[in-house]
Amino acid sequence: MIVEDFKRPDRALVETFRGVAVANLDDCMNRISAVHEDIRPVNKGQLLGTAFTVKVPSGDNLMFHAAMDLAKPGDVIVIDAGGDTRRSIFGELMVTYCRKRGIAGIVVDGSLRDVDAMSQLTDFPVYARGITPDGPYKNGPGEINTPIVCGGRLVNPGDIVIGDQDGVLFIRPQDAPWLLEKVSQLHENEIRIISAIEKDGTYIRPWVKEKLESLGAQRINYVEY
Repeated sequence: MIVEDFKRPDRALVETFRGVAVANLDDCMNRISAVHEDIRPVNKGQLLGTAFTVKVPSGDNLMFHAAMDLAKPGDVIVIDAGGDTRRSIFGELMVTYCRKRGIAGIVVDGSLRDVDAMSQLTDFPVYARGITPDGPYKNGPGEINTPIVCGGRLVNPGDIVIGDQDGVLFIRPQDAPWLLEKVSQLHENEIRIISAIEKDGTYIRPWVKEKLESLGAQRINYVEY
């Protein structure tokens, strides 16, 4: 199945997440929304764009080749390769083409190759579960722009994709307004806490005492063994 196009969120909405930390967003999304920790960045730079989804069989990249010709500038190609790391799904040639077309980055729940070349890029974030020189088959089948699972997380075409050195997560456009407000409040609170630590050397956390008391923790001044 190949769905050639879909409704994308307004670019201005996507850009409101520019510079927002993935860890803070994940905290605001019940701390269960980031992709599996094995999916890691191979270079630096924030990943931000609109999810263009691809599902491929293990070790096969036919549908990714088709997807590269359909994705639009600002899209992030998100590939469900089933977590199989035995064969790379793409390498330097395909990344070069994607960059030229204005694609914003790639996330693959599988492997890539030519990592030395990709690690030097500062304008095209790439994330992968593994690295191997073994190349892919090109037989199909697969799907383009259908709901997929990447790193254990559901992603739909048009979801907002954001990634940094901590990891990647996906945001439904309809959740963006309340999430932005919530993460802004969290960020402001963190700034206040850091300021207090730096200025006064204090880190006030009353919940620690409450939790310990609820566990029946006993405080002993000194014990000699």
